[in-house]
Amino acid sequence: MKFVLGTKQEMTQIFDAQGRAWPGTILRIEPSKVTQVKTVETDGYASAQIASGAQKEQRLSKALVGHLKGAFKTVREFRPQTDRNETLEGIEFGATIDASIFAPGDKVVVSAISKGKGFQGVVKRHGFAGDKASHGRKHSMRTPGSIGGGGRAGGRVIKGMRMAGRMGGDRITVKNLRVLQVNAAENVLVIGGAIPGRRGTVVEIRAL
Repeated sequence: MKFVLGTKQEMTQIFDAQGRAWPGTILRIEPSKVTQVKTVETDGYASAQIASGAQKEQRLSKALVGHLKGAFKTVREFRPQTDRNETLEGIEFGATIDASIFAPGDKVVVSAISKGKGFQGVVKRHGFAGDKASHGRKHSMRTPGSIGGGGRAGGRVIKGMRMAGRMGGDRITVKNLRVLQVNAAENVLVIGGAIPGRRGTVVEIRAL
């Protein structure tokens, strides 16, 4: 079971031995400390809790500082996947996890919070085509059109109707990405493809 926390930096391209260019996202890995190892016997489920990022101690409660044995900005839990026979073997309390846990070519799954876009209309949020801009149209090119009526739903708006609303700010998981480069000295990972979030977003990376 391999996992680590990182922050999204920017995108780049990496050239392989054949000269092909691969898009990649640079992640800065802040060394994480294992702050708790939970077991089924003591906690009801198995997981490893890790913390990373320096934080001012006065911003945390004394109970949390005592539990983490320090002040950290980010705390996450990773549970072993029973369908892949993962275990917590080798993960010990107080251990440090950094970028060296991964190697180029490893397949990973990443999770992060996507960019928040605020309140958006149906064209941007759901990809509606909009109406024609000619023949007397004035302000209705990006309107959603009819949202109910007829005999289909008895005059009400059915659940799940695609409408305007808040967009983004969701937890997104992307599977089957590949580690392109590992710089253990500077704690940097380059993962192929795009990763959700803005610059500075905390990203959870675990082996697939």
